[in-house]
Amino acid sequence: MTERRNGDVCAVVVTYCPDASVLQRLLSAVCLQVGAVVVVDNTPASRASGQAFGDAHTIRLARNNGLAAAQNIGIDWARGQGYRHVLLLDQDSVPGDGMVAALREALVRLSETEAVAAVGPRFRDPREDRDAPFVRIGFPLNSKCWCEYPEQVVTCDFLISSGALIPMAVLDAVGGMDEDLFIDNVDLEWGFRARAKGYTLHGVCSATMYHRLGDARRAMPFGLGHVVVHGPLRLYYMMRNRVLLYRMPHTPSVWVAQDLPRIVAKLFLFGVMVGPRLHNLGFMWRGLYDGVRGRRGPCPAKAPN
Repeated sequence: MTERRNGDVCAVVVTYCPDASVLQRLLSAVCLQVGAVVVVDNTPASRASGQAFGDAHTIRLARNNGLAAAQNIGIDWARGQGYRHVLLLDQDSVPGDGMVAALREALVRLSETEAVAAVGPRFRDPREDRDAPFVRIGFPLNSKCWCEYPEQVVTCDFLISSGALIPMAVLDAVGGMDEDLFIDNVDLEWGFRARAKGYTLHGVCSATMYHRLGDARRAMPFGLGHVVVHGPLRLYYMMRNRVLLYRMPHTPSVWVAQDLPRIVAKLFLFGVMVGPRLHNLGFMWRGLYDGVRGRRGPCPAKAPN
């Protein structure tokens, strides 16, 4: 069934060495739901395959400029084409049927009574057996808000960037993504900044999406379940950028307080329980050190193969 386009929405898809089949599923799912699609390809020229991205407008970057910079490039293109909303998507996300229409409808309805920064879908990692919850920040633990019925809209404190529908007017008021963070916590920082300016964020239960988190899943010993595994380079950014967020004036103090113990937990988890332990520890400690120093931009070290 052909879905009605949301003609004022431009999808911004950021790619880096994408899996061609997965990306094609994404583009096929979203192209009929929006007015236009722009793919910003962060794949370095030396690793680029030259694959075509269908009818999407393509912006190929000569090097990996980071997620935030690529998102801003796509947003700027959409702004220049006159689109009033952008839909941010990662290369490993697949929108469900009618996702954009559901997000758009909720955004219009909510905006009648409040200043809405963004709305996002409920999503499920294909490797999990249930949808991920929306989150309200609390101390000592966050509150997980699960969708209980399809028409439910959940007020939350942050949204993952993939699947987020954002009015261009909000981006003009709040600003774009923080390119100095490069990758990881970019969505968290933008959400904190928007909320500090009086905007709200909402999860829309009638909008659905599949989205893969992390590089892999690994079983924990003693029947403790599974953990999302990231490579050493991503662990660097996770550690560095959380420290950078601690120092930003718009970051909620309650988030800082409940996030600090996670540093110890992650050092133990990826430095003791999950390999490559020494590489993980080295990159995490470097991330913490650079975060304290206020270093931004790309990681200065090269990750192991």
